[in-house]
Amino acid sequence: MTDDLTLAFELPTPALLVLALASIILLLVLIVKVKLHAFFSLIIVSLITALAAGIAVGDVLSVVVGGFSTTVGNVALLIGFGAVLGRLVEISGGAQVLADKMLATFGEKRAPLALAVASLFYAFPIFLDAGFIVMLPVIYTVARRLGGSFMLYVLPSIGAFLMMHALTPPHPGPTAAATVMGADIGLVLIVAMMVGIPTWYLAGYRLGLVMAKGYPNFPVPNLFGESRVTEEYARPAFGTVIFVLLLPLALIFYNALSNTLEADGRISEDSFGYALSQLIGPTPVALLIATLAAMYLLFIKPRRGSGGLGDAMSDLIDNALAPVCSIILITGAGGAFGAVLTATGIGGSIAEGLDALGLPVILAGFLVAVVIRVAQGSATVAATTAGGIMAPGVMELGLDGFALASLVVAIVAGSITFSHFNDSGFWLVGRFCGFDTITTLKTWSVMATAIGFMAFFLSWGVYAIAA
Repeated sequence: MTDDLTLAFELPTPALLVLALASIILLLVLIVKVKLHAFFSLIIVSLITALAAGIAVGDVLSVVVGGFSTTVGNVALLIGFGAVLGRLVEISGGAQVLADKMLATFGEKRAPLALAVASLFYAFPIFLDAGFIVMLPVIYTVARRLGGSFMLYVLPSIGAFLMMHALTPPHPGPTAAATVMGADIGLVLIVAMMVGIPTWYLAGYRLGLVMAKGYPNFPVPNLFGESRVTEEYARPAFGTVIFVLLLPLALIFYNALSNTLEADGRISEDSFGYALSQLIGPTPVALLIATLAAMYLLFIKPRRGSGGLGDAMSDLIDNALAPVCSIILITGAGGAFGAVLTATGIGGSIAEGLDALGLPVILAGFLVAVVIRVAQGSATVAATTAGGIMAPGVMELGLDGFALASLVVAIVAGSITFSHFNDSGFWLVGRFCGFDTITTLKTWSVMATAIGFMAFFLSWGVYAIAA
């Protein structure tokens, strides 16, 4: 349990494990059988679980609200700016321009591969939440143009975003785990790409195509408002669309590079360049800047001189934001459920037990990350916490270089597995793709777990060679 909570009673670890499983089953019953909205179901189960776990009545609401507000605070800006940027790319015809270029280059038969490769590049520096939302209009457009199941186009892209988010710096989980374990970020990135590319191809792209066959007629969702392009205005140039989409990536890279140089002592934190990177480089601000640029380049500039331009822009933003409000609430409620499970202390108890079993260090690190991931939901927290738990043992073994880097990758691989109801990404991606809860479990969760396990076994192979 966390130290600042008052306990009415304390349950042993086996009882907490049973409670966690029972809460997940109750959640499934409420959502699938009772048909209660996921937002209400998550909040209700969070409250019941907190009380059953022994958290004092006076602390229950603070735990739930704390988890909710922390999650919403992290994702609301990303979802909001990403949704508006995505809507601008779609309504201006920019998504159609990108789709035309992509299909002309790769061919219609390779459209899923083209989308997945594009997602790999876009996912490299940007958070999964924001990057996926911005890519969605392009995926929607290609799926509508070519027909067939939406799953055929979206699942390979989901695999790309999952792999990049889980394994590669500068994403927060791998970066934090490497830092607490004293690993070289550059070597971690090299091992992550060595492991990640085959993992993405087999457990992301190929598995996505196989799973899509089970949903032959899955429709393209329409979450950004009515799908239409205003044909009376010229479509934006390909270069303009690429500039708008790459602008946030460039700003985020600038921020990451400045942080690395400052940590190495090559630039001062008092320098203008570093201070500027801290202002414009964080993902929410980078997306805000890109969205403002898109407003002008994709919407205002082609319509300059038209009447009612301000009202049209306001309506566009309202139409983009309205559908995502429900997603933000559900995502926040998932964070509340995760906070309650974290407060029970079950993840830490089991992780400490695993660490003491005398397993091979790379297997123990992976399993610790898996347990923490299942218990509290966040891949970043799971990677960071597991890295901290394993760090003393790593120091005793004297691991460094590629051996230490492969151990870090194995740990972060565990942090992406078994995504379920306490993972904000589970709800965000599922809702934006139009999946119901069971479909999200059968697609997103299965793919995340497959990516995690394959990346682990490949990183163990690298570790065996390097150690």
